[in-house]
Amino acid sequence: MTRRLRELQMIAGGAVSTGHPIMAHIIPIRRCNLACTYCNEYDDFSKPVPTDTMVARLNKLADLGTRIITFSGGEPLLHPDLDILIATIRKRGRIAGMITNGYNLMPDRIQRLNRAGLDHLQISIDNVMPDDVSKKSLKVLDKKLQMLAEHAEFHVNINSVVGGGIHNPEDALVVGKRAVELGFSSTVGIIHDGDGQLRPLGERERNIYHQMKALEKRNFARFNGFQDAIAAGQPNDWKCRAGARYMYICEDGLVHYCSQQRGYPGKPLPEYTLEDVRREYNTEKSCAPLCTVSCVHQISYFDFWRDPQTIKSQVTEEHHSGKLVKISKAGE
Repeated sequence: MTRRLRELQMIAGGAVSTGHPIMAHIIPIRRCNLACTYCNEYDDFSKPVPTDTMVARLNKLADLGTRIITFSGGEPLLHPDLDILIATIRKRGRIAGMITNGYNLMPDRIQRLNRAGLDHLQISIDNVMPDDVSKKSLKVLDKKLQMLAEHAEFHVNINSVVGGGIHNPEDALVVGKRAVELGFSSTVGIIHDGDGQLRPLGERERNIYHQMKALEKRNFARFNGFQDAIAAGQPNDWKCRAGARYMYICEDGLVHYCSQQRGYPGKPLPEYTLEDVRREYNTEKSCAPLCTVSCVHQISYFDFWRDPQTIKSQVTEEHHSGKLVKISKAGE
């Protein structure tokens, strides 16, 4: 009940004022213990961001008025002081979330997350049996899900996926039904390509997608109508408020539009001001029509009906050292 009240306060605050971020994803460690082939958000060597540095970043996000702060990665459970970081968010009166692959969850670890004050946890499960695309399988993680069902005091969402080279799209439905059986909410995501852009789903994938959407409606109300266009390979006409209402903070402490458009604003979080928030709120992102990043879409629903974007931004692509680098340029 307390969590629900704070969520309602977040919604009310987001609807009343546009002058603050609603959600930030922040990276406490880039390293991951898995290597899913579609993921471009991890490495296998990075050290954890120092705890005092992370605490300062979390306090800065709170000072900017950010309502929800979610840890992503990499794999956030690899950070040795994650509990301290979660507690820091809660002490500032913010909603604390985490996206994890779930591999490191054990009953004692779940209890520590309870005590730290975690509000929301999401695990994406990509298949029933592990394969060359992803090891985030129901076979491996089902015992972890049972542990969560028994011990977790926070909300748990299980996200199953289609697209992105997933071999058996029918697995998404198996995963979703298992999540509901255990008392969790269930959602479906469409995996982007390596550039963070959409590829239309095939007929087989679309069929599973629509079955999963029906399952969602029975269990977890969510604003995600934009996914219907993504499933059909169609662009979305929307106002992306990334860099303002949603922010992505990388392990180096730089503010980016999202995980798939790193490079702009590219400004250090300690130097980020409400003036930057206002500028990016009014900046039209050229990558928006083909975007598949659900969290940015959902947060932008707060403002889809107001304030035209008057600043143009063009995202260009350059290849450097064999890697695709995103560069965004903003101008009147």
